[in-house]
Amino acid sequence: MEGIKRQESISQEAGQWRTIRLSEAMFCLCLFSIFLPLKIYPVVLIVSSYIFFRETEKFSLQKWMVFLVIYSLYGVGSFAMVYNGESFMLTNLVKLLVNFAFLYFAVSWLRDRDNSNLLKVVDFTLGIIFFLVFAQLLVYHQALDFKLLYGSSSSGQASSLYNKALYFWGLDDKNMFGARIAMLGLPFILIPVVRHNKISWWRICGIFLLAFLSLSRTPIVALMIGVFLLIWFSIGVRWRIILVFSMGLILPFISEKLIRVDSLTASNDGMGIRLVYWKAFFNNFSDISVFGNGFMKAPEFLRQHAEFYRGEPHIHNTFLTSYLELGVIGVISYLLFLFYFYRDCVQMETSQKFWMMVFIPILAIMMILYSGYDNDIVMYLTLSVLLGSFGVINFKTIRMGI
Repeated sequence: MEGIKRQESISQEAGQWRTIRLSEAMFCLCLFSIFLPLKIYPVVLIVSSYIFFRETEKFSLQKWMVFLVIYSLYGVGSFAMVYNGESFMLTNLVKLLVNFAFLYFAVSWLRDRDNSNLLKVVDFTLGIIFFLVFAQLLVYHQALDFKLLYGSSSSGQASSLYNKALYFWGLDDKNMFGARIAMLGLPFILIPVVRHNKISWWRICGIFLLAFLSLSRTPIVALMIGVFLLIWFSIGVRWRIILVFSMGLILPFISEKLIRVDSLTASNDGMGIRLVYWKAFFNNFSDISVFGNGFMKAPEFLRQHAEFYRGEPHIHNTFLTSYLELGVIGVISYLLFLFYFYRDCVQMETSQKFWMMVFIPILAIMMILYSGYDNDIVMYLTLSVLLGSFGVINFKTIRMGI
C-alpha cells in the first residue's frame, strides 16, 4: 500500500514538472541570469516581461505604479539633461527602465494566477543558485589557502577574497554579492513557511553559512533581522524570553567576529567609508539642487566633497542617492512607490506580520547600499509578491523542522 502511494506521489511530481509553462520557466531564468558573469539579464528580463504581458488577462493601475512611473520619467529627463556620452550612465538608465518594467509586468502576472507550480520550480532554481554560490565562495577561499575561512579582521581584508580572475558566478564585489545572498536567501528561507507552514533549519543554517563565507556584513545583518522576526512571530512568550537571552549571549561574538564593530569607523572599513560619504552629503547639502544634481552624478559629488572616494556609483544609501541625483521629486516619488507597494501587499490575504518580516530587512539594506533600481531589489519585491500570493499565514501553527 505504501509502495502504491509512493508511486502515485512520484507520478504526480513528474506531472507537475511536465506542466511547467514557458512564463514560469522564464521567471526562473530571470533569477538565474542575474548571477551569470555575462550580463544577458536585461534581454532575459525584457523577453520575460513580454511573455508575462501576453499571459496577463487584466492590468490594473496601482498607486505604486504611478509613483514608479514618475520616478522613472524624472530619471530619464535628468539623464537627457546631463548625458555627455558616458557609457556607465547609459548602462544605468537601461537598468532602471528594464528592471522597473519587469517589476510591473511580473507583479501584474503573479497577482491573478495559481502560483503553486511556479513556487516549486523557483524553490528548485534557488537551490541550484545557492549551490553555485557555495562553489564560487569555496574557489575564492581555496585560492587564499582558506586563511579567511573563519572571518576577516577588516573590510579591506575581506575584499581581497574576491579575485576577479576566479569569478564565474554571482558578482565579484563583496558588498553586492553579500547583499544578493540576503535578497534571495530570505525568500528561499520563507518558501517552506508559505508552502508547508514550516520553518526549515537547514535552509536558515545554509544561507547564514553562505553569508558568513562571503565575508560581507550586509547579508548577515539583514538575514538576522528577517529570521529573528520569523522566529519571534512563530513562538510563544516563554520561547521569546529564551530567544532574547540567547541573542544576548551571542551578541558579543556577532559584534566582534561578524559585524567587526571595533573597526566600523576605520577609513578602510566599508562602514567607515559610508560614514565619510554621508558626512559629505549632509555637510554640503546646500550644494545639492532641489531638482537633483543629475542622473548618476553621485560619483562626481563624492569626488568633489568627500574626504576620500573609493569609486562607488552611489552614496551607499538609496534615499540619499535619490535626493542627490534626482532631488525632491525623485526621493518623494521613490518613497511613495515603496509605501504604496507595501500597502498593496498588505491588502493581500497574507498576515501583516509577514509583510513586516519581508520589508524591514530590505529597508535596512537600502539604508546602506543600492541606487534603488537594482535588479536585486526588483527580484526581492517580485519574490515577495509570489510568496504573499499563497494566502494567510498563521504563525501560531508554524512547525519547526530540519
